[in-house]
Amino acid sequence: MGEEDVYTKDGTVDYLGNPANRKETGTWRACPFIIGNEFCERLAYYGMSSNLVLYFKHRLNQSSATATRNNLNWGGTCYLTPLIGAFVADAYLGRYWTIASFSTIYVAGMALLTMSATVHGLKPKCYSKDHCQPTSGQSAVTFLALYLIALGTGGIKPCVSSYGADQFDDDDETEKRHKSSFFNWFYLSINVGALIAGSVLVWVQDNVSWGWGFGIPTIAMAIAVVSFFSGTKLFRYQKPGGSPLTRICQVLVASFRKKKVKVPADKALLHETADAESDIKGSRKLDHTEGFSFLDKAAVETEKDNIKGTINPWNLCTVTQVEELKAIIRLLPVWATGIIFSAVYSQMGNLFVLQGETMDRYIGNSTFKIPSASLSIFDTLSVIFWVPVYDRIIVPVTRKLTGHKNGLTQLQRMGIGLFISIFAMVSAAILELKRLQMVRDDNYYEHDSVPMSIFWQVPQYFLIGCAEVFIFIGQLEFFYEQAPDAMRSMCSALSLTTVALGNYLSSLLVTIVTSISTKNGKVGWIPDNLNYGHIDYFFWLLGILSVLNLGVFLLISRWYTYKKSIGTVR
Repeated sequence: MGEEDVYTKDGTVDYLGNPANRKETGTWRACPFIIGNEFCERLAYYGMSSNLVLYFKHRLNQSSATATRNNLNWGGTCYLTPLIGAFVADAYLGRYWTIASFSTIYVAGMALLTMSATVHGLKPKCYSKDHCQPTSGQSAVTFLALYLIALGTGGIKPCVSSYGADQFDDDDETEKRHKSSFFNWFYLSINVGALIAGSVLVWVQDNVSWGWGFGIPTIAMAIAVVSFFSGTKLFRYQKPGGSPLTRICQVLVASFRKKKVKVPADKALLHETADAESDIKGSRKLDHTEGFSFLDKAAVETEKDNIKGTINPWNLCTVTQVEELKAIIRLLPVWATGIIFSAVYSQMGNLFVLQGETMDRYIGNSTFKIPSASLSIFDTLSVIFWVPVYDRIIVPVTRKLTGHKNGLTQLQRMGIGLFISIFAMVSAAILELKRLQMVRDDNYYEHDSVPMSIFWQVPQYFLIGCAEVFIFIGQLEFFYEQAPDAMRSMCSALSLTTVALGNYLSSLLVTIVTSISTKNGKVGWIPDNLNYGHIDYFFWLLGILSVLNLGVFLLISRWYTYKKSIGTVR
């Protein structure tokens, strides 16, 4: 049997650095360890974060506005740190060692958080279930633990799905088909982990203790690390291909240095390697596209570039390198429109939870009290419902109508999701209007809850789950397809930052509306006692911003130019 029949052709190696043997490494024999890692990590993350706003409010004695703002800032950071993890993976460590090292940081953060809720001297002194007096040092330990977790998750999020895809050889048709199946199971593992976290672990936090509520996710994260390391000998490894940021900077510097150079009308005269392969490891060559012509100056050959000798990449870049930067620039407007939806999405862990706390959380006449954060399971159930509906019903029907192989383009899919998200905010606002009407009619101002079932929140959770299937999955696919081959980790991280910025935007909006609405001694939109407040105004505000955002997205979609890949991977 020849070497071509045994070894993968995509440049992967085994854990010893030898060419990866297709029969002994990768494919489904390696993926269970990666999927198991992701399931446990998501179980840990959502089990710890779903109810965090209530931990801030009841254990760290923070106001509703402060607790919401701190939760949003932390959640935003969790989706900003992937930029760090992606850069480290692409430029230095590779995905395996990035996941391994950042997972260790993650476990350390989870352990410290559990200690802050259980160890005497670290946990706040409580006089009743919801009345505690933490010291500044105890609060500091909690936030140190949380931001260690944020750093740890930053090395996992942008790498783990791509690392799973690395286990399949694109040059092998059988393995290539299995790669699509891997993504389905991978996405399912995320939602199953979130489902268990949003139901069982939230109940444990509300009814048993915060120590166990944080301790179980810590154990789950430790299992995630063990699962990942258990597959070491079976994994295929991609060597890091160099810093994408360096290549971007080289194009910017070279084009600025040649700002007075004229770009030739015949774009075939621009500098590119003569080989069929790109000189960028892990990337196909990209064809020239119109637009951003100033950047084309970086690929204009001059007498000073010494074409026959060694080329200085800070003076002369290839067309592919220039097109990499153009592709990133074109992605940014589409990326920006995801921020508003992420602000809407973030309400599930913040104002939706606070709103649910003021409603009837009992099932019928039973004594079982539903944790308000557990309603997030309806978002997860919505995702689990809509994924097969989209794949098995919507795609075939729209394929017949549009003639497109996927039924809808990725941009059309995202636009539909943005449209649906508007109704999620409308639903939440109308529910709050009805709740406040009941408060006024029956004078429930000083009551902890009103006799309105918490299950009236289900529509707003279900609508966000539906929008999520269209937007987040469409966004992942869009960024993967339109990202330059050698920048896919970075672009994956970039797509995740919309969640971070959405959290920060929501936090900023909370700060602004609190500052304005509390003037002249008023209680404001988001007081500690929501019966005196108007969080419905906040939902309407997000709804209006979502409408404007959809309009901007439609304009950007008409303007967008798709990348053109040619040649083969180096």
